[in-house]
Amino acid sequence: MMEQPATPTAPTQLNNPTHHFSMRFSSTPRGARLARRLAAVRLDAWGYPYDSTAHTDVTLLVAELCANAIQHGHVPGRDFRLDLKAVTPTTLRIEVTDTRAERLPTQIQDTPLAERGRGLNIVATLASRWDWGYRPEGGPGKIVWAEYEATTTPASQAP
Repeated sequence: MMEQPATPTAPTQLNNPTHHFSMRFSSTPRGARLARRLAAVRLDAWGYPYDSTAHTDVTLLVAELCANAIQHGHVPGRDFRLDLKAVTPTTLRIEVTDTRAERLPTQIQDTPLAERGRGLNIVATLASRWDWGYRPEGGPGKIVWAEYEATTTPASQAP
């Protein structure tokens, strides 16, 4: 098992993200799939085309964090929330909030033949930073977030 922070860090509040998408989804595989698809559409609209590395990587980050929310953060009758923000022209932030605070994210040692347990290793590899914290608004649950640094400016903002 890899080392986890002693206390979670609270996600930094962003004053004015250039783009912001937020939606609640049912805590089911169908909800996670819909979250991934809507995030992909939104990224394309923000200038990160479908065939770009940034689009592929961020869509994978969304998929992994949403899958973890339904697998480990599911509470019957409760949804999870996805927030996708373009913080700067090259920084994208993904936040996934679920309602289960007692099941905390843990990154495990990668086992080559394991069928499960690689999600946070993928997140750690693709994201420039990631962490988790308890919901800042005082509700039940936690928020897991990741930031991605794109190597190029989105097409919609290029000179």
